[in-house]
Amino acid sequence: MKRIEVAVGVVFNQQGQVLVGQRVVKDLYFEKWEFPGGKLEQGETPGVALAREFLEETGLKLGPSTPLMLVEHDYPDRHVRLHVHTIRTFEGEVQPLEGQALKWVKLTDLNDLDFLQGNQRILDRLLEL
Repeated sequence: MKRIEVAVGVVFNQQGQVLVGQRVVKDLYFEKWEFPGGKLEQGETPGVALAREFLEETGLKLGPSTPLMLVEHDYPDRHVRLHVHTIRTFEGEVQPLEGQALKWVKLTDLNDLDFLQGNQRILDRLLEL
């Protein structure tokens, strides 16, 4: 089974909402919601990957990130290891640079969205904060 290392960013705005995105890749997970981020490249740390991915996908320049948790999840076609970080400062305005839907959501409304299954532990943890 393919193993994928992923940096995941839970970015909070000044109103306490978090940024989520909807997948546009037409695979088994098409149109599922997730926290933005992406695969770590060789030799890259999760923090560096987050900064790169957010700039490429959302146009945001992230401030410092803080590790929140590590999540491992098996999907039918892959095993993902999610390095989840929180970010509370950023520069810029959110732009869907890859054609994806992006929106700010209150923590209490996250469970109303159809998230990727691997994100459930993140959702549970955020509701504890």
